[in-house]
Amino acid sequence: MIDLIKLIAALGAGYLLGSISTAVLVGKAYGKDIREYGSKSAGLTNTLRVLGKPAALVVLFGDILKGVVACLVGLYLGVYASSGVAVDSVSMLLAGAGAIVGHNWPVFFGFRGGKGVLTAAAVLFMLDPIIALSCLGSFVLIVAATRYVSLGSICAALLFVVLSFIPMFGHTIYFQIFALAMASMVVAKHRANIGRLLSGTENKLSF
Repeated sequence: MIDLIKLIAALGAGYLLGSISTAVLVGKAYGKDIREYGSKSAGLTNTLRVLGKPAALVVLFGDILKGVVACLVGLYLGVYASSGVAVDSVSMLLAGAGAIVGHNWPVFFGFRGGKGVLTAAAVLFMLDPIIALSCLGSFVLIVAATRYVSLGSICAALLFVVLSFIPMFGHTIYFQIFALAMASMVVAKHRANIGRLLSGTENKLSF
């Protein structure tokens, strides 16, 4: 019963932290609702396009920070699950998931948020740095080659799922469920981008 309370607390704390939308707050400081400009997404890429590099740096730091803090809260709550020799902090997984969901659908901003990729990357680095580096490498290579951030994000999310099932990384079924849920959210948030990618009308990132 105590562990269940801790798990609910981890999910709730992560969600509330994720709901602090850095892009929306920075946009308001510039006198704009970032969700009404560009791609209308409250995330790093749209902030960069609409408000420029200084604003984007603040969003970069804020979105990473809330993912890290959420995971630390989950780690502190200390609910673990094992499968054979594999052990995962379930409370950390739930807190991280909550932060990503909060970023995507923030309770403080009418449930209109970003796509959660940056916060998800921060959470993944906290959970498994090796898998995170593999996914980041995939993301960077694809974006560098195509200049499509959405394509890089989707491919990195799918790679995350594949890697989570490889025994050498030593994760439980709870981690794999987390990976599937996170990838599903990324794909769902990029549905419109997928359509534009297929039609060739998706906006490319300018380097």
